[in-house]
Amino acid sequence: MPRPLRRRRDLVWGQPGNVQPFSDEDSSIETLSHCSSLSERTSAAEEAGETEEMAQEDFQYKLKVYIDSTVDKSAKTRQGALDGLKTAMATKILYEFISERRMTITDSIERCLKKGKGVEQCAAASLACLLCIQLGSGIESEEVFKTLKPVFKTILNDGAANIQARQACATSLGLCTLVAEDDIMDVYATMECFESLFTHSYVREDGSRPSVNPQTTQLHTNALLSWALLLTICTGSHIRAIAQKCWDLQLRHLAKLPRLLENDDVNMRIAAGETIALLFELIRDVDPEFDYDDWEQLCEQLNALATDCNKHRAKTDKRKQRSVFRDVLKAVEEGDFQSETIRFATERMVIDSWVKKRTYDAFREFVGSGMNYHLQANEFIRDVFELGPPMLIDSAALKAMKSSRLERHLYNAAAFKARTKARNKFRDKRVDVGEF
Repeated sequence: MPRPLRRRRDLVWGQPGNVQPFSDEDSSIETLSHCSSLSERTSAAEEAGETEEMAQEDFQYKLKVYIDSTVDKSAKTRQGALDGLKTAMATKILYEFISERRMTITDSIERCLKKGKGVEQCAAASLACLLCIQLGSGIESEEVFKTLKPVFKTILNDGAANIQARQACATSLGLCTLVAEDDIMDVYATMECFESLFTHSYVREDGSRPSVNPQTTQLHTNALLSWALLLTICTGSHIRAIAQKCWDLQLRHLAKLPRLLENDDVNMRIAAGETIALLFELIRDVDPEFDYDDWEQLCEQLNALATDCNKHRAKTDKRKQRSVFRDVLKAVEEGDFQSETIRFATERMVIDSWVKKRTYDAFREFVGSGMNYHLQANEFIRDVFELGPPMLIDSAALKAMKSSRLERHLYNAAAFKARTKARNKFRDKRVDVGEF
């Protein structure tokens, strides 16, 4: 038997009961509710803005405390202040705050470099680079570098100074020169300063190797990488005499750099290989028909390093060395470069040359994990890599453009498959020698 329908008190088989008409009082109540919800949203936005402003004030207060603490009597306090400033400059854009206090920070860096020891000097040298990166290429960074350059060179050329401080100054002097030096002749003078260091690691004419300890070898490696970094900006000069000097400089070192490929230190061998590839790229840009006299011997040497299987070397070192020298050999033989794509926010940057790679690696060494943020927001770094002015994208639009989890999973799976196929071509193939 079907269940009877329940009747509402105000309805009789679909007919409406006594319904009160919509009055002005109800309208006013509804209007008030809309106004109250709007005011709640407005107040929430104001509170969010006030919270953000307070957080910014607290952050700036911490930075001021760090700046004041760089002249503290305690070495531990000074070290903590330098590290705090380094972290802040590497992860945020602080141009307005820093430009007002740049000379105070510069004086603190100079004091720490002159009177500090070891780790403190290294932190001060790194902070100097980050300060120049924040200020960009202009009068402000030139003033900073004009004060710090003599200190860098004094420590770098002082054989009795702390070896770690000398290593840090070799790297920092190179990047600061790239950012803030305005005279190309001063750039060449700095390059000669680096040459006086890393040429001591050259194999002698009689075939004997210089006796150099690992710490000094690392100093020479840093000097070679900084020399190569400055080499990337020498080709932009339109003055014939300077261009000829740069050409002679490249040819002279191209004949000697292969001697560093025999060095016992893997980092020195890799730095020498990348510098050779960079030199070939720069010279071929000027003279596409360039013919290197010892080209076959150099290719054999590079191929031996790309397939090195010496048991006395660590597996990690061999793996890293093979990967780099495969690309170096390809650059020398064919003039090709294994391009790499860097993604940040909604943009992409393609590293398609050894010049770009050396520049990117130099900035990333100091900025670290904040490199993508600086590529997105730092006008100077964007100008170096020709990315144009920063793109202003709000968080809502960024979230809307973000791919879904499934799309990211499918993309990563496809990329993994393609990468595996590409690497299989270069992996050592085990030969079946048959049954024993």
